[in-house]
Amino acid sequence: MIDTISCAKALGTLAIGVLALASPPVSAQDDLPGEPETRPIIVTGTGLEETPASPAYDTQVIEREQLLATGSGRIEDALSSVAGFQQFRRSDSRSANPSAQGATLRALGGNATSRALVLLDGVPMSDPFFGYIPFSAIAPERLAEARVTRGGGSGPFGAGALAGTIELTSADADTLGTFSGEALVDNRGETAIGGTLASKLGSGFGTISGRWDRGRGFDTTPLAERVPATARAAYESWSVQLRGVAPLSDTVELQARGLAFDDRRTLRFDGADSTSEGQDASLRIVGRGEWQFDALGYVQARKFTNLVISSTRFVPVLDQRNTPSTGLGGKFELRPPTGANNVLRLGVDYRKSDGELFETALSAFTGAVTARRNAGGANTDLGLFAENDLTLGALTVTAGVRADRYSIADGFFIERSGSGAVIAEDRFADRAGWVASLRGGALLRLGDGLRLRAAGYSGLRLPTLNELYRPFVVFPVTTQANPALENERLEGFEAGIDFAPDEAVDLSLTVFDNRVKNAIANVTVGTNLRQRQNIHAIGARGIEASLGLALGPVRFDGSLAYTDAEARGAGFAAALDGNRPAQTPRWAGSATVSYRTDDGIVLAATLRHIGAQFEDDLETDVLPAATTIDAYVELPLSGPFALVLRGENLADETIVTRNQGGSIDLGMPRTVWAGVKIQL
Repeated sequence: MIDTISCAKALGTLAIGVLALASPPVSAQDDLPGEPETRPIIVTGTGLEETPASPAYDTQVIEREQLLATGSGRIEDALSSVAGFQQFRRSDSRSANPSAQGATLRALGGNATSRALVLLDGVPMSDPFFGYIPFSAIAPERLAEARVTRGGGSGPFGAGALAGTIELTSADADTLGTFSGEALVDNRGETAIGGTLASKLGSGFGTISGRWDRGRGFDTTPLAERVPATARAAYESWSVQLRGVAPLSDTVELQARGLAFDDRRTLRFDGADSTSEGQDASLRIVGRGEWQFDALGYVQARKFTNLVISSTRFVPVLDQRNTPSTGLGGKFELRPPTGANNVLRLGVDYRKSDGELFETALSAFTGAVTARRNAGGANTDLGLFAENDLTLGALTVTAGVRADRYSIADGFFIERSGSGAVIAEDRFADRAGWVASLRGGALLRLGDGLRLRAAGYSGLRLPTLNELYRPFVVFPVTTQANPALENERLEGFEAGIDFAPDEAVDLSLTVFDNRVKNAIANVTVGTNLRQRQNIHAIGARGIEASLGLALGPVRFDGSLAYTDAEARGAGFAAALDGNRPAQTPRWAGSATVSYRTDDGIVLAATLRHIGAQFEDDLETDVLPAATTIDAYVELPLSGPFALVLRGENLADETIVTRNQGGSIDLGMPRTVWAGVKIQL
């Protein structure tokens, strides 16, 4: 396992090396007398361009201005402007357990693991053990844009793109400016502080950014359920990112990024503390010559802890004292020259996730150790992919194939009594196999900004180490792990129409039908007892619409999704047959009206609605629908300074985030932020 100190040293060495490489090469210097003219070197810090057929899949782009102008200033809030995006629960990364923050699209939820692939500068961000996304470590102010593709799978790292792909791209030095920062405080005395330094270095650039959020939080427990041990959802998180981009030639650039983060939260009761920390490093070489290529390698070290407090005696009953995990992987994509009207992608990618849990069970009456558990394993995926886009006049067609060699290995579960005697010791058989996935589509440009598109696809997701080996308790319900879980498989198709006659109008409408076979769900198998199981399928069909309108300084951005989702079960899961999957709303929508002027005034208001959901697979506990209003105001002051005001849930809507037999958790109440922003 990679510890924090060694990772910090690695990140520092990585940054120094990239900055050294950023000195201008000879080809970037002024031309010498009599020498031939040299081409200017331009670095972007991004991957290869989107292919011509990318718009054949249902895609929505969130620009930097939209990412920054949210009520909370958090990335999960910005992503919620895409209807159909959801986490397992409605809480954000200040008041949810980190392990419940998976990212999903198209109402294909039902558990806390990500069914959508989240990439930051091409690197998968999901936790190697749990599959959740460390949203608190992804600061919107570091980003240039977010591209969300619902359904469709992916070429590289496609084994994680069951419900779609969320591609986050870091901003370059020109976008960030020399220095930018922000400091805010809310009506509860909580603070959010962040800053970024960026500089041109020869023909490249380097950036360093940091963010620190802390607060005592709000009461997630309703007033009638509070006891002396009830605690606010206190939180404290920080993250630091280093990034460097340097040219290796006039068509090849080196990109390096290091990220370190730490996140601490308290949920419901005093002492119910969780921590999530990580250190990531990646190197990427992108070539934009005649033979285009994208080579990426990364390593991730993550750690999670959690202390469970009894909801009846209010003492520790389970200490999940350590869950270390490591992610290791990379990809290589090649685009050979195949003609002006053809783009061929050939590639290979690899991802390994290994980790284990160490937890101690305690008696609620004596505090004595009753059991010690250790479990874990390693999952690997090697993917080979090929995709070709062919443009024939107004028509572009695309077809791709992917083959994944997966393995689920080294799985074990050991439980000892308080005295050290072995109670259970299981070693699970290794499994491996090949899985093929296909996708294809067509895009027809009819002129005047009108496009018709259609696509079909299949996809794959391996069960996470968490789902395979880690049981958990959210009182009074115990959920068991299941080492026999099979891979999830997606089959789907969609058709849509886009209309963008000019920069002022952007309309998109999509109908889809997706089906996840062997979907992993938390299935009720007894009183207050669930187990992760493969159910027969989850089907989701629906309509997605988005609209962007610009009228001078005023802009409207809206997104709406209606999804008819249904679970199909057998065996123990037969009771959920025909039910709506847990945690999946039928309706979800977001609408933002913004006003921006050339002198820096920004006004934005967002109305967001999420329909009623069921907490469980049996449809017994309801999470009522919720509609919230957020706002953002930025007013120039003197010189580089501006006044910033943010508002979350301004109507103080009651947001129920958990309902287990009447035991309720609540989401963010009305919150108002005020502070100062600087941009140089």
